[in-house]
Amino acid sequence: MRVNVILRYVGMIMLLLAFFMFVSAGISYVNHMDSAFYPLLLSALLTALLGGFPLIFVEKQDRITNKEGFCIVVGSWLLACVVGMFPYLIWGGEFSVINAWFETVSGFTTTGSSILQNVEALPRGLQFWRMSSTWVGGMGVVMFALVILPALGTSKMMLSSVEMSTLARDNYRYRAQMVVQILLFVYVGLTIFFTFMLKFAGMNWFDAVCHSMSACATSGFGTKNTSVAFYDSAMIDMVLIFAMGISGIHFGLIYATVTGKRNNIFRSEVTLFYLGMLILGSLLIALSLYIADIYPTFRSSLRFASFQFVSVTSTSGFATADSSLWTPFAIILLILGSLICACAGSTSGGMKANRALMALKMLYIRVKQQQHPNAVIRLKMDGVIQEAGVLHTVSLFIVAYLLLILIGTILCTLFGVDLMTSFSGCVASIGNVGPGFGGVNSMANYGDLPAIVKFIFTALMLLGRLEIFGLLQFLLIRWWK
Repeated sequence: MRVNVILRYVGMIMLLLAFFMFVSAGISYVNHMDSAFYPLLLSALLTALLGGFPLIFVEKQDRITNKEGFCIVVGSWLLACVVGMFPYLIWGGEFSVINAWFETVSGFTTTGSSILQNVEALPRGLQFWRMSSTWVGGMGVVMFALVILPALGTSKMMLSSVEMSTLARDNYRYRAQMVVQILLFVYVGLTIFFTFMLKFAGMNWFDAVCHSMSACATSGFGTKNTSVAFYDSAMIDMVLIFAMGISGIHFGLIYATVTGKRNNIFRSEVTLFYLGMLILGSLLIALSLYIADIYPTFRSSLRFASFQFVSVTSTSGFATADSSLWTPFAIILLILGSLICACAGSTSGGMKANRALMALKMLYIRVKQQQHPNAVIRLKMDGVIQEAGVLHTVSLFIVAYLLLILIGTILCTLFGVDLMTSFSGCVASIGNVGPGFGGVNSMANYGDLPAIVKFIFTALMLLGRLEIFGLLQFLLIRWWK
């Protein structure tokens, strides 16, 4: 394994982050050189130097090994979270080292949790850096670099195959170069489209851009202390519901639908399962809220229920109400949505609707085989027979996912956090959802938690974003054969 080659590619990704820091510094400059200008400028220079040195001293390599590709991808994610702290630490305010780490990891993993008691106190440049980190993280730190860095050449195929999970690759029928172009077309196109929609719905241009970036990344970072509830606008709620919902669909299927291909959204079992879950969950929660007389009309109940359920299921994390005050039935459904989440190949995190649907089908097949022991029943997804190895991997992932939630909950309670906050915080962190319940509800934040608990949550965020085994294999890479 060539460490110098790994550093060269990681350096390219650091230059990408430095570019976004420079842009954020530009935002500060046009806003009368607010207090974030020099922290962002200095951070950009430091990050550019960090990324530039390997490019100067290491020769370009056309081919990399699988092991090197794996180190580049996971190493880039971890180093991005480190350099992403620079603007926060230099600016100061509420950002201690652990708080800066938490905010950065939450941003890049698109979790959207925050330690900030007063988001509105941040200067615009720093707010834009928060949105930039989460927007880059939405596509994937390495995948974003693949889109805009032609110098990566033939290594794009190797890096894209490592960065993108097997489930996400299933709906692409294109070469690596075409895949990253599709991602660019859909991701940037959705961001621009929803920016204009949010401006039309009543936001100012800065808030519209920030919320569009956050919604398309399914992050939930906002510019107001009370999230989307600040605007109290049914039109803005509807735009964001649509933005969050569609950003949870496989981007390849969105592209296929727009371009009139056969393998589109309306022919995908997983997408129909996901959309059906959003509709049914929203209706059931709305009915529960209306019966409990929490909202005066069914229409208002449906507005708040659909926003909150789509928000957690797509792992966006925006909020228009304090859902911890809702009925136990509604809270259970919201937690269920936080566990299952949206589709592979989107910007969402979580267990993924793909795995949930496969698990349900495996359960059904098991029941059928109990009834007909001699029958040979094969599991199909969109008409394609799934191999036993794929089903085994799905089962193993679900077990590991739930086990990590259990371990995280036990550790958090060990350090004095109540059970609901611990459990829902772990579910929200590993699922990259953001808000939980208890002390981390949709109208609260993670700022008052013990430092060790914040670190546990960030570890879960990274495990969830890197699909568990990615980070674990990186930690054990010296034992690879």
